[in-house]
Amino acid sequence: MLIWMVVFFVLIWLLMMRPQQKKAKEERKFREGLRPGDRVVFSGGIYGKVHEVGDTTVDVEVSNGVILTVEKSMIQPAANNGNDR
Repeated sequence: MLIWMVVFFVLIWLLMMRPQQKKAKEERKFREGLRPGDRVVFSGGIYGKVHEVGDTTVDVEVSNGVILTVEKSMIQPAANNGNDR
């Protein structure tokens, strides 16, 4: 009975936890690789272009001359939908 419980918990970990860890690792790698000129989207849905990258923050130009400073954790890769905003 104990062995089945261990097998069950290992399967749960492989099916649920591992994909989440993999996604988090990919997001961390993306944020560490941010460069000026990269197109990004905030977690709130605002699109912009990276202007400057700091240790924990990113300056993003959302319109001509409008630059917002946001936490790196709020940045996601922009989906390439063919629109140059």
